[in-house]
Amino acid sequence: MDIAEQINAADREVRGRTVLIRRGYVAEIEDVWQACTDPERISRWFLPVSGDLRLGGRYQLEGNAGGEILRCEPPKLLRLSWIFGESTSYVQVRLDPVEGGTMFELEHSGLDDEQHWDQFGPGAVGVGWDLTILGLGLHVAGLANPEGWGTSPEAYGLMTASAVAWGEAHEKAGEDPVQATAAAERTAAAYVPKQNLT
Repeated sequence: MDIAEQINAADREVRGRTVLIRRGYVAEIEDVWQACTDPERISRWFLPVSGDLRLGGRYQLEGNAGGEILRCEPPKLLRLSWIFGESTSYVQVRLDPVEGGTMFELEHSGLDDEQHWDQFGPGAVGVGWDLTILGLGLHVAGLANPEGWGTSPEAYGLMTASAVAWGEAHEKAGEDPVQATAAAERTAAAYVPKQNLT
């Protein structure tokens, strides 16, 4: 995998305490929508999901967040509350047909834990979303990460590069460069075992 190519394939933006990530896929919008909403497909590229998967219903990602399905407008818009531990935020996925495929945009808003944001910045959630959209891209292309990939040197390299990219997006949004870099370094250290940091 070309890590730089994967990082550069996505656009990252920080607006206050909201993160946005966009990436184009060579796949029809209906296929990307189904990949994002069909529980059997979600389990292949993200995590097993259970619950009442319809508008107003509740979902639970295995070992991760749960919440309520707040908006569902096939095949273009999905909005969820995102409850992880004691924290509630919001995730919205927007799909748009573009020449050659589909533009995927994910917005994670309501990241209001000031202490956590100051410590880790947007990369705290951004690195996870980078890994997620990589998994989705492989899935709609008919591919899959090999078993154990998440703890491989390649995966650690991607996580580190993602943390740096989110630090750059944070700085571009107006954060002090020293603070943005320090938060990105703390994020990388949280995701990647010390001996694998580059």
